[in-house]
Amino acid sequence: MARVYVSAIIDAPIEAAWAVLRDFNALPRYHRFFATSEIEDGLPSDRIGCVRNFHSHDGGHIREKLLTLSDREYRCCYEILEATLPVENYVAEMTLRPVTEGNRTFGEWWAEYEVSDENATEVHRTVTDTFRFAFEGAGDVVHGRAVQR
Repeated sequence: MARVYVSAIIDAPIEAAWAVLRDFNALPRYHRFFATSEIEDGLPSDRIGCVRNFHSHDGGHIREKLLTLSDREYRCCYEILEATLPVENYVAEMTLRPVTEGNRTFGEWWAEYEVSDENATEVHRTVTDTFRFAFEGAGDVVHGRAVQR
């Protein structure tokens, strides 16, 4: 199994960062890679088991299922059901923790997945950038800045 881990400091209080990142359907709002997202079957975006179906600006397509969502622990976990990204058995988790100095947020995002050796470097870079830009974009949204596309 391959593993990617990204951590970052978000210059925003945890409640504000979580308000952006907890919405399982909000990727296009805060992430530069993604153009559209829809929760299938009209389910709420915070219902365990809901599936988001989204597309990147470059035509990539992913369907992911929400496995856990905890407002108490500021944590969500999801799995990829289908993707143009060449991975299998992909599970990711994002957790936020308060940074008391400066009222900021520490974010951690990791994923484990199977990938062929020939695709490993590119997939690792893509997943790393996806997580890094998500944290950046959440901070931008909290502060009313436009997310770079």
